[in-house]
Amino acid sequence: MRKDTLNIFAVVAPGLEGVCAEELVGLEMNGIRVVAGGVEFTGTLRDLYRANLWLRSASRILVRLGEVKCRDFPALFRKSLRLPWGRFVRPATRLRVRASSKSSRLQHTGRIAATVAAAADRALGRKEQPGDGQEQLVLARFENDTCLLSVDSSGELLHRRGYRLQGGHAPLRETLAAGILLRLGWDGSRPLVDPMCGSGTFAIEGALLACNRPPGRHRSFSFMDWPRYRPGLWQALLIEAERTARPLPVTVCGFDHSEDAVALARANAGRAGLNGLEFQVLELSRLPTFAGRGLVFCNPPYGERLESGRDLRPLFGEIGRVFREAFPGWRAALLSPDESLVQAADLPWQEVCTLDNGGIKVGLYAANR
Repeated sequence: MRKDTLNIFAVVAPGLEGVCAEELVGLEMNGIRVVAGGVEFTGTLRDLYRANLWLRSASRILVRLGEVKCRDFPALFRKSLRLPWGRFVRPATRLRVRASSKSSRLQHTGRIAATVAAAADRALGRKEQPGDGQEQLVLARFENDTCLLSVDSSGELLHRRGYRLQGGHAPLRETLAAGILLRLGWDGSRPLVDPMCGSGTFAIEGALLACNRPPGRHRSFSFMDWPRYRPGLWQALLIEAERTARPLPVTVCGFDHSEDAVALARANAGRAGLNGLEFQVLELSRLPTFAGRGLVFCNPPYGERLESGRDLRPLFGEIGRVFREAFPGWRAALLSPDESLVQAADLPWQEVCTLDNGGIKVGLYAANR
């Protein structure tokens, strides 16, 4: 392996690991391997920057700093001290170490974190942590007496694209919305409609995908504070991405009964730099008939309503009716935590996969007609 090659790990929400692996194949990354919690791959700094810029389904991109085998804290300190901290942390940058431990002699996660931080301080030639300023997250994961140390290159979670300053009620995470589109095989060649769009996340992620615009172009990342950060390379990647972008090639639109939600969706789309994306105030029952073929997706309200005991079958029944009558010939998809609700939306549904939406396990269901 070349000296400048990094071992990289894309953290991915459960159910989207295969989607992220396919994205990495499309980015021509090397050493791609799906493992528990995400996808491993190898690459250079350029590849690391591109992963943060382009990956739509990943939550965070980590760089493996190294592995430390030990069964006592002095050994953890001594071996952590030898790791290449100076490649990723400036002397003026604070460290936040997040530790976990499983099947290991060292179980005290607070002391594990403090020991790793003390070793990093010594390696960086400082006596204590800086009091303020930039912060670098380091993950220390003990398993079977081996501590895997990783440096976070992303900073804020990658679903924070920079265009959504606030969301509506229970908004869909951007990484989940994009992952659903990719899992359903939607590539921007056919229309996309969200009839209960809320703050517009699903339609916006669809438009970014259809326009071949990278989701990370409007935000900053932790790697930008690393000692070897190359701003010229980052700018070159942004210019390259702009050259490959295209106007919205198909109809992508969202509807909602709430004027406030639609106004929010339009503002979010504007911050995302998208033209041609349509949002309209319209009740679900009043949707017009859409000709041709496309994808219609709905993330109906459940969560608190389900916990309160409210019967949601009539709502899902109405969604099914609208899908059948307003979108004849279209592929339909929705999220639901309960298969009986899906059955109320009378279509030939098949469960595609299980996902996590705001801490609620939900099934992604699709119906081809």
